[in-house]
Amino acid sequence: MKSHIISLLEQTVESFKQQALIPADFQARIQVDRTKDKSHGDLATNLAMMLTKVAKKNPRDIAQLIIDNLPESSHVAKVEIAGPGFINFFIDDNALASQLQAALNDDHLGIERPTKQTIVVDYSSPNLAKEMHVGHLRSTIIGDSVVRALEFQGHHVIRQNHVGDWGTQFGMLLAYMEELRTDDQAQASLQLSDLQEFYRAAKVRFDESDEFATRARKLVVELQSGDEYCNKLWREFNDISLSHCLEIYQRLGVSLTREDVRGESAYNADLEQVVADLDAKGLLSESNGAKVVFQNEFKTKDGDPLPVILQKADGGYLYATSDMAAMRYRSNVLKADRALYFVDLRQALHFQQVFSLARQAGFVNPEMSLEHTGFGTMNGEDGRPFKTRSGGVVKLVDLLDEADVRALELVRSKNPDMDEAELAEIARVVGISAVKYADLSKNRASDYIFSFEQMLSFEGNTAPYLLYAYTRVAGIFKRAQDVDLSQAKIVLEHTKEKELANKLAQFNEVLTRMTTKGQPHVLCAYLYELASEFSSFYEACPVLAADTQAQKESRLLLAKLTANTLKTGLSLLGIDTLERM
Repeated sequence: MKSHIISLLEQTVESFKQQALIPADFQARIQVDRTKDKSHGDLATNLAMMLTKVAKKNPRDIAQLIIDNLPESSHVAKVEIAGPGFINFFIDDNALASQLQAALNDDHLGIERPTKQTIVVDYSSPNLAKEMHVGHLRSTIIGDSVVRALEFQGHHVIRQNHVGDWGTQFGMLLAYMEELRTDDQAQASLQLSDLQEFYRAAKVRFDESDEFATRARKLVVELQSGDEYCNKLWREFNDISLSHCLEIYQRLGVSLTREDVRGESAYNADLEQVVADLDAKGLLSESNGAKVVFQNEFKTKDGDPLPVILQKADGGYLYATSDMAAMRYRSNVLKADRALYFVDLRQALHFQQVFSLARQAGFVNPEMSLEHTGFGTMNGEDGRPFKTRSGGVVKLVDLLDEADVRALELVRSKNPDMDEAELAEIARVVGISAVKYADLSKNRASDYIFSFEQMLSFEGNTAPYLLYAYTRVAGIFKRAQDVDLSQAKIVLEHTKEKELANKLAQFNEVLTRMTTKGQPHVLCAYLYELASEFSSFYEACPVLAADTQAQKESRLLLAKLTANTLKTGLSLLGIDTLERM
C-alpha cells in the first residue's frame, strides 16, 4: 500500500513539472511513513515541505495543490492536510481487505519482488584453527537471517563462508598433529575432537620446545610452497575442524553448507598479483620494508595518512591482501551487485579502508555496493564480553547445550505429563530459538547482555512468547476444521479487525527495511507487534463464536494470515515453529 501511495505522489510531481509549477529537472526521493496516531490516517508524507523552495509557495498551499492533482485511487478513502503541511492518507477498508485476501492466496504473502540482484553475503567465517565460540554466534545467525529474507524476496544470494584456514598458526597445529600421530593415531583423533584444547596444547609445545617450534616454522614454509605431505595434513585438519562447524550450523538451523566455504586459502594464488597490480597503478609505497598504500582520507590522530599494509617486510600477506583478492573475485567472477560483510563493528576502519582501496584500484565494478554490516558484542550480565567463570572463551556448543537443559526444565514445568520424546523436541526448538531470537531482536549495531532468564521468559519480546502466540493462533483452526473457507471474504468492520489488518499489511515494508539495512531486529519487532495486535483482536472479536457465519469466516481468514505471517517471519529468522507447547 505504501508503494501505491508513493506511485500516486510520483505521478503528481510529474504533473507539477508539466504545469511548470516546479523545475523539470527537480529530483527528490519521496518518503511515505506509517502514522503513529491513527486519527492522522494510515500513511503520511512531507512532500509539500520538500517542494516549498522550488515551488516558491508555503507548504500548506503546496499540500492542497498535491491533493488537487492526485490521481484517483480506490485505495484511498480520504486525504487531509495536517500541521505545517503534512499530507495524511486514510486507506480504504475494502482495498485493505482485498490486499490481505490476495496475500492469503500467495506463497510469498503478497510481498513485492524488487529488481533481482546477485548478492554476496560474507558471514560466520570462523577460524578453523580453533573451535567455534560465542563470538561467532552473531555473524552466523544475523547473516543467515538476512540471507533467508533476501532469497524470499527473489534475489540470487551467494553465501561466502570466508573461514580462516591459512596462516602461520597452522604450522604449529600440523606439527602437533604430526607428533601425536607418531605416538598414537587414536590419541590424535581423540584430541582433535576438542579443537580448543588441541590448540592450547599445541601452543604450550610451541612455547616450551625449541625443536617443536623449529619444526612448526618449517611446516609453514613447506605448506606455503605446496608440499604435498603438508597439504595433506592441512586438508585433513581443516576437514575435521569444518565438520565441527557444520554440526553447529545444523544445530542452529543455519543454512550454510560445505559448498559455501571459500576460505582465505582460496585466494593465495592471487595475493602476489594483487600487490603487483596495486604497484602498476602507482598506489603502492614502501614503509620499513613493508608494501603499503597510504590513503589521504584516513589519518592518524596526528594527521598522518593511515597505511593499508598489503605485504610485510618478511614477504607475508595480511587480511587486507586476501580481502582485496576476495572483492575482486566477488565482482569479476560472481558478478555481485551487492556484497554484505557481517563482521564485528570493531573492524569498521579496516573495511572502510579496503573498500575505498578496492574502488581506487578498479578491483570492483563501480556500481557494486560494498557494505560492512557490523555488529556489537555479546556481553555477560556483568556487562563485559561473555566468558566462562575462569575467564576463558565459551564454546558455542556448550552454550547451546545449556540452552537445551534450561529449556527442557522450563517446558517440563509447564507440561509435567507430556511424553518425554515430545518434551525433548519442544525443548530443542525453544532452547535454540531463545538463543537466536535474543540476539536477532537486538539492533545488530548495539552490544547486548546475554541472559538465559530473560530469553526463556514467556513474557515480552522473546522466542517463547512468539512460539506460544503461534500455537494459539494455529490452535483455533484445530477447533474449526469443519469450516469451509474456500469462498470466504475478509470484511473489516470492528476497530480491532482494522488494526490487525493494518499490521498484517506492513509485512512487505518490514522485509524491505530488513534486507536494505541488514537489520533482523526490525522483523523481530514487527512479529512481536503482530502477535500483540492479534491478542487484542482475539479478546475483542470472538472468532468461532462470531455473530454471523460471514463474520466468523472473515475472522478465521485474518487468523490464518496472522499464523502464516508469524510462521514465515520466524522461518526467515531461522526459527522453527511448534504446533503444541
